[in-house]
Amino acid sequence: MSLQLVEVHVPPTHLEFFRDQLNSYTYESCWVEIQTDGRSLFRILSKKGNVEDILNDLEGISQSVKGFETVLFPVRAYFSNETIKAEKKEEQNVKLQRLSRHELLASIKKNSKTTWNYLLLIILSAIVATVGFLKDSEAVVIGAMVIAPMIGPVIAVAFSSVLGDYKVLTKSLITSLLGVVIVVAISILFVLFSSLELTTNQYLSRTVVTPIDIILGVASGAAGALAFINRLSGNLVGVMVAVALLPPSVALGISIGSMEWDLAYGAFLLVTVNIMSILLAAVIIFSISGIRPVQWREVQRANVSRPLSILFVSVIVVVLALLIFISEGTFNL
Repeated sequence: MSLQLVEVHVPPTHLEFFRDQLNSYTYESCWVEIQTDGRSLFRILSKKGNVEDILNDLEGISQSVKGFETVLFPVRAYFSNETIKAEKKEEQNVKLQRLSRHELLASIKKNSKTTWNYLLLIILSAIVATVGFLKDSEAVVIGAMVIAPMIGPVIAVAFSSVLGDYKVLTKSLITSLLGVVIVVAISILFVLFSSLELTTNQYLSRTVVTPIDIILGVASGAAGALAFINRLSGNLVGVMVAVALLPPSVALGISIGSMEWDLAYGAFLLVTVNIMSILLAAVIIFSISGIRPVQWREVQRANVSRPLSILFVSVIVVVLALLIFISEGTFNL
């Protein structure tokens, strides 16, 4: 059984009010103690699937009551006669599991910011990847993808668009685009100051886009979204997303620096296809996972933003797919 512990610090003036509210919550167990400052500390043990409803209610109360505070803790283990029996029933539950909206939103706000850590890792990964391209070393390119922090901002774009949080969406877009621009710029500089041959397999393979790349992007986006909402280890998933974003961006920079415009077009198309495919998959995963705001204005924004996001990205993916088929000669205009 997956459980979390909600600690609620309730001032004396709202003690009876909160006891009534407590009756409306679904939880496994609850303990109460009086603190030295006069407030009552309620420890509410609840399943992860029920925690979000509790937090939504507590969030509204905290905004209007001074001294009313809430803290969420993970629970590593909890045993009782009831939980052991319940675990056997939960084995048949195939519902898509996820963290609460509050936990996810806190992580998204962190990933949407352009920090020095992010910039330095992008610069280092771009340098390593470009060297790997010039030396035609697959191992070096893979090493660059391991350190590239490109998954966070892209997932943040999808998540904030589902919630209709345009402030976070703007920050995430800027951070994502800045990362790609830095990679392209460093690749251009390498070409301008390098006399190496630009006919390596690592480079040329990223200047050609095929319909299978759309599948790669969708799979990467879905994996990244699922890892995020379950707080799974992001290292391997991050590499998968970096596969779709970092090498094509490096190829685009190398093509621009060497003024190979046909190859630059292919690399640019590949970068765009991968980004849009990742966003489409992530938006769909976040939507079907049931992530929704609770405040009326936020709900209204999300109801508009969510379908528009899916429609907008889907149209772009379809247009890009048509361009790929046309470039391959499948369709003739």
